Amino acid sequence: MPIFVLLIATFISTLLGGLFALRFKDKLHLIVGFSAGAVLGVTFFDLMPEALELGKSFYSVKTLLSLVVLGFSLYLVIDRLILLHGYKEEECSKIGNFGAGTLSIHSFLDGISIGFAFQFSETLGAIVALAVIAHNFSDGINTVSIVLKNKGDKIRSFKWLIIDAIAPTLGIITTLFFAISQDMLSLLLALFSGFFLYIGASDLIPESYHNHPVAWTTIATLLGIGTLYLIISLA
Repeated sequence: MPIFVLLIATFISTLLGGLFALRFKDKLHLIVGFSAGAVLGVTFFDLMPEALELGKSFYSVKTLLSLVVLGFSLYLVIDRLILLHGYKEEECSKIGNFGAGTLSIHSFLDGISIGFAFQFSETLGAIVALAVIAHNFSDGINTVSIVLKNKGDKIRSFKWLIIDAIAPTLGIITTLFFAISQDMLSLLLALFSGFFLYIGASDLIPESYHNHPVAWTTIATLLGIGTLYLIISLA
């Protein structure tokens, strides 16, 4: 699979997901609900298993899960003490930017995973690439959702969407110049698992439900979890 095809595919998949969220922003509670489930799905079915699998030869399960807790705790401190969560519109803007930035870094790491997989073999690289491209659509939804729900406008949401769409491409290109060790990658994935766990469970789920306490919001969250489970399992 030519590398330039992957670059285009990762960009388009993320962009389409974000445009979908922007198009249906009047249904934001359902989109945020789905996004919450998708973020949790990525955490439990992708990031954490990958961290444990990559790090099993270097660290104990307890060590890696401790990093998950550390990531969760760090995001909690930043959200509550530094960003002053929910007090003023400018603080909400900071939270939206921070959340979108975290998701974009995850997309960058996705690109790195594709590049490193190709360093082992083209077959493995193609499999990892297809998995990333498949869930990039939900990545685009997640990035736009977290900006919109924190009082961001369409322009800011679209800017972050472009950053998130470009991030995997930059990740792939980066691997042409250096290689990261397997043990370090496992630590990063464990830390980001904690970040995503907080974003999904402590931020997006409550936000999707408190203004719209309806069954469809919960169904959207479960659908997000199920969708990511199917995508990751099939990939």
